Amino acid sequence: MVGNVSGKVSVLFVCLGNICRSSTAEAVLRSVVLNVGLDDCVEVASCGTAGYHIGEVPDSRSREVAKARGYDMATLRASQLQDSDFEYYDFILAMDESNLANLTMRCPQACLAKLELFLTYAQSYDETEVPDPYYGGDQGFDHVLDLVEDACAGLLDAIKRSL
Repeated sequence: MVGNVSGKVSVLFVCLGNICRSSTAEAVLRSVVLNVGLDDCVEVASCGTAGYHIGEVPDSRSREVAKARGYDMATLRASQLQDSDFEYYDFILAMDESNLANLTMRCPQACLAKLELFLTYAQSYDETEVPDPYYGGDQGFDHVLDLVEDACAGLLDAIKRSL
């Protein structure tokens, strides 16, 4: 499954602006792969389909919730999806149907199999989309982290199978 020049299994999380959901998923999966000793084998990144926040740190509410659970988002900066990402990454995981549709429209035919909804990997939740907490209350950020932690556990199992 490893298909890029890094020689690692590569994962790209995608949402709209890359300051809440996808950056949270990046921080969680980085921590998970480090904790199980696979950081030399797995590369993790995130981006947005829109360029609203390029170069910005993740939303302060995302950072606070993540920090409370032991995840570090301090070095993350928002970036925008590049056409080259479709070839480079092995897993391209959208947070919701809207971003998946955007990815599908841009994706070369040969790379379509790499696109999935992130919550396909969830084990304890029936939800299919990670809701955007940006305009909601603080509790939305906790729920996003709950979903992300669960789906990262399932994704880790898939990554281990691909190594």
